[in-house]
Amino acid sequence: MDNEILLKLYSLYQKELYLYLYSFCGDRHLAEDLLHETFLKALLALPDGHTNMRAWLYMVARNLFYNQQKKKSQEILMEEQECFPEKNRDEDLLEKILEEENRRILYQAIRRLEVKKREVIQMQYFGGMSQKEIAAVLHITPENVRVLAYRAKKELKKDLEELKK
Repeated sequence: MDNEILLKLYSLYQKELYLYLYSFCGDRHLAEDLLHETFLKALLALPDGHTNMRAWLYMVARNLFYNQQKKKSQEILMEEQECFPEKNRDEDLLEKILEEENRRILYQAIRRLEVKKREVIQMQYFGGMSQKEIAAVLHITPENVRVLAYRAKKELKKDLEELKK
């Protein structure tokens, strides 16, 4: 593969692939390692004439994560220590804390979803992928993606309401 193409792919997709991987493992260092492995694999093994590079990169990233999990055979810690920079104004700090708490609650709710539903939500909202692209990555139909997304959102809404109480 041409280095120029790889650099372009990296600049286009590295951020969203990182977020996708981070949402799986909750560890920024592991997510970075998997991200670099994904692009290394792209450099070494990208099939010629592949029509959807983005979907292929997501599939490679997903497979690398699951392969890594099988080797480890232990659970990954899901939460990262929270660090808030000191602010001069208490209101700014309070806003930041509330925002982080809302993110933590959303993250917990997403982690409670069944794996396929979680992947669909992550790819759709954090990766900005279309249902067709998600279907290609997960080897299911676009209709199945639509149904999984609907059910996942319904479950998330219910969980978020319960967690915020």
